[in-house]
Amino acid sequence: MKLYYAPGACSVSPHIVLQESGLKYDVEKVNLAEGKTEGGADFKAINPKSQVPTLQLDDGSILTEGAVIVQYIADNAPNADLIAKPGTMERYRTQEWLNFTASELHKTMGPLFRPTTPDAFKEISMQTMDRKFNDLERHLKGKQYLMGDKFTVADAYCYTILRWIPRTKIDLSKYPNVKAYHDRVAARPKVQEVLKSEGLTA
Repeated sequence: MKLYYAPGACSVSPHIVLQESGLKYDVEKVNLAEGKTEGGADFKAINPKSQVPTLQLDDGSILTEGAVIVQYIADNAPNADLIAKPGTMERYRTQEWLNFTASELHKTMGPLFRPTTPDAFKEISMQTMDRKFNDLERHLKGKQYLMGDKFTVADAYCYTILRWIPRTKIDLSKYPNVKAYHDRVAARPKVQEVLKSEGLTA
């Protein structure tokens, strides 16, 4: 497998899952502004969506969308125990948090650090984020991770989005459970390895 990624982007999530999985994989950095991979390939020819993460499978086919990619990786590394088996309630709960992260956190936070976003829209987004962080704060009370004591693919995605907070005006200290959760995931050795490899800090 090969993961096409951009440092610090939402592709950090499957990068973490790959590292936690123990599977063999390659990575190739993408310059999204130029539409080129580090090796000089036209990224749009690889993924017409021109978005990361993009996972190239061993048969050459392409899989896109982060929440789907992390499940594919986890299902191919069952011994890593990164997601419950299909059909179980635990699997659906994990998917619930993947969807929450994708639709409520990821898509709401993104406009907050775009210079082209109107201030009025940013204010609305900030109010929405406050409600969503309060939901997350309540859920994480007494828990190590989203699913309890077990790290899953949902944590890799949620942590990746929480990493963007310094680029916004969100005060994470208002949400102590979320802050502790962020720091806990960031301290995982495999997460540290990914951050180092992408030239990032926790």
